[in-house]
Amino acid sequence: MPRQEVLILAMTKMLSGICTAGFTRDRAPVTGLRWVRPVRDFCTVQRGDMTDAEGRLVQCCDVVELNLIEPRPDPPHVEDWLVDFVHQRPRVLRRLEGERRGRLFAKYVDQAPEDVLIHHTRSLCLVKPEHVWARFSLDDYSGKYKARMGFVLDGEVNHPLAVGRRGVAVTDLKWRALGRSWLGEKGGTLTLDHDALLDRLGAEEVYLAVGLSRSWRDEYWPLVVGVHVVPDYVLPSPTRGEG
Repeated sequence: MPRQEVLILAMTKMLSGICTAGFTRDRAPVTGLRWVRPVRDFCTVQRGDMTDAEGRLVQCCDVVELNLIEPRPDPPHVEDWLVDFVHQRPRVLRRLEGERRGRLFAKYVDQAPEDVLIHHTRSLCLVKPEHVWARFSLDDYSGKYKARMGFVLDGEVNHPLAVGRRGVAVTDLKWRALGRSWLGEKGGTLTLDHDALLDRLGAEEVYLAVGLSRSWRDEYWPLVVGVHVVPDYVLPSPTRGEG
């Protein structure tokens, strides 16, 4: 397959590297546009793999040219595609910004998120929750940092963890950095309900890219892999390193 344009909707933390995913320009019946998750032949995608020739790490809402070689479906991760990061580095073509960004999210909300959250027949979806909450915590002694989020979708499509008290882990690099900046040096815990969160973000709408983890304890766990608010938020500067 020739090089493809991919709208990046997830740039996430993993123990051994990062994970990224996004929409191609190809049409798909349920998701509107086709999801892809770039993978390597061996081991995990690294930050350097998603760094352009100028040394900039690709960000969510960048439109990036990637060399997609062949599909590598690993159900439920049917979106996996082998990518050549060595011979052809990612090239950022443009960014999706402003009103176009909000219109795209609204247009391509997933029509069957239960495929991901309940049936596990695929592993990526874009959703617009009716209600969200967020929690950030940093143990100053151990340095352990957590970002979690709960969300409720319309209809009988919700995952019990997402609507439960603990919520699910958020692996979005930018969101995790935002939480660290809000907590500051002292750490502690910050919990924000739906209204308080939107007010603090200066946001009118929240869209989430939701994915499934790789198998762990014979389960596939939901993760928030991208937090997309309209209008977008800007990280305070300087921020602490992501953890």
